[in-house]
Amino acid sequence: MYIADLHIHSRYSMATSKQLVPEQLDLWARKKGIDLLGTGDFTHPAWRASLKEMLEPAQPGLYRLKERYRLEGPDCHSCQPLFVISGEISSIYKKNGRVRKVHSLILLPSLEAADKLSAKLEAVGNIHSDGRPILGLDCHDLLAMTLETGLSSDPDMNRRLSALDSFSLISNSDAHSPGKLGREATLFDIPLCYQGLYNAIQHGTGLLGTLEFFPEEGKYHYDGHRKCQLCLSPSQAERLKGICPVCGKKLTTGVLHRIEQLADRPEAADCISSRPFKTLVPLTELIAAAMQVSPASVRAARVYEHLLKELGNEFYLLLDAPLSDLETAAGSPIAQAISRLRTGKISWKPGFDGEYGTMELFS
Repeated sequence: MYIADLHIHSRYSMATSKQLVPEQLDLWARKKGIDLLGTGDFTHPAWRASLKEMLEPAQPGLYRLKERYRLEGPDCHSCQPLFVISGEISSIYKKNGRVRKVHSLILLPSLEAADKLSAKLEAVGNIHSDGRPILGLDCHDLLAMTLETGLSSDPDMNRRLSALDSFSLISNSDAHSPGKLGREATLFDIPLCYQGLYNAIQHGTGLLGTLEFFPEEGKYHYDGHRKCQLCLSPSQAERLKGICPVCGKKLTTGVLHRIEQLADRPEAADCISSRPFKTLVPLTELIAAAMQVSPASVRAARVYEHLLKELGNEFYLLLDAPLSDLETAAGSPIAQAISRLRTGKISWKPGFDGEYGTMELFS
């Protein structure tokens, strides 16, 4: 089985970390336990130049970081991560009298293919100023290979829309910093090459399932108004007719409410393209919650690095490491936190209007 995160960004996208460079992506993929990583941002000329300099062919259609660029780090992943050329296009266009805004994830078999497609896209609009270009291009012309679930929804929510029954749903992190890699990922059992990846996404061959963010943690799960600190379920927002009772302005509609509006069945339905999924919390967040410190604290980072060094990569720690080993390495509270994650005993205050949801670990 291989774990893949195919939707990330580089340092050339707006509002991203300057640490999103090939050597850091390789290092953090090893820390997380990711086998296959998208490069992100193939349309940006400077990023493509970096990829050409620092990557080398590995398997057909896949690349690896050249050995001389590899950074030292915890030896917690036996295989060197591989890269597939990827990028995101933001399409904003008018159709049938309405403005459409669609983000498409594109996977390509080579850097040469990225050069050719980028040249065509450059004729449409500016691909130099942002790693995720905004183009006035109908998304059907991009012909996205698949649909991707977002951080504020999960497969069960999306499977309430029968129009998606014929599509494979994959999940990726959309990471804007190295530490966010793998917060969502896709599981494959495929020959590790571009054709194997294509067959899995296009036809479901070897697509095992996904690892998901808790949708409640997403910034737009519930309806609400951040300025007034008002967080509402879809039914509560409906009773208020979508208007904030504090300031009288329009509420921001959440993903759950939007799915309620679009759904044509009350529950997720099994279909030929359905796959199982597991819901996870990033390890640093669990460590911080157990220690009652910030996820960005030095204390949480030290424990995180210690666990990687002693036991293995992040996905192994979250999914498979014996609780007794976790308790020995990091103490009872952290072992209990991971146990509660595995047994579904974590609750949430849902995210709304741009604010992430809040985990309630031991409530």
